[in-house]
Amino acid sequence: MSNSNTIIVEAAILAPVEVVWQYFTDPEHVVHWNNASPDWHTPKAENDLQVGGKFSYIMAAKDGSSSFDFWGVYDTIKENQLLSYTMGDGRKATITFISVGDDTKIIETFEPENENPIEMQKGGWQSILDNFKKYVEEN
Repeated sequence: MSNSNTIIVEAAILAPVEVVWQYFTDPEHVVHWNNASPDWHTPKAENDLQVGGKFSYIMAAKDGSSSFDFWGVYDTIKENQLLSYTMGDGRKATITFISVGDDTKIIETFEPENENPIEMQKGGWQSILDNFKKYVEEN
């Protein structure tokens, strides 16, 4: 995934990589942070964390006006280091977890879809990652 069409978002999280990994992959935590804005939520999350396993996060507007299933299948898993997956529409994403002392840096790289502007997609994924950072650091 090194073509110029990939989008990168990142965050530095004040927590050890083992904690960050658990909060990122455990559905019990995912439902608390996986939204780009306060008017959206993830009422249901499932995650079969193994190569060939599927994750499925139902993302919905809190007012019930719309929802969608964000899902994918894992291509590579290196615990506390790397997740790569193919999304339901065939796009690829990679999440790198870098331990920096007692903190963790997360770098997400993904192929954009063709319906929304690149900056909008980057902003949405960054908002979700920022929400994740806030959730981890407050728990």
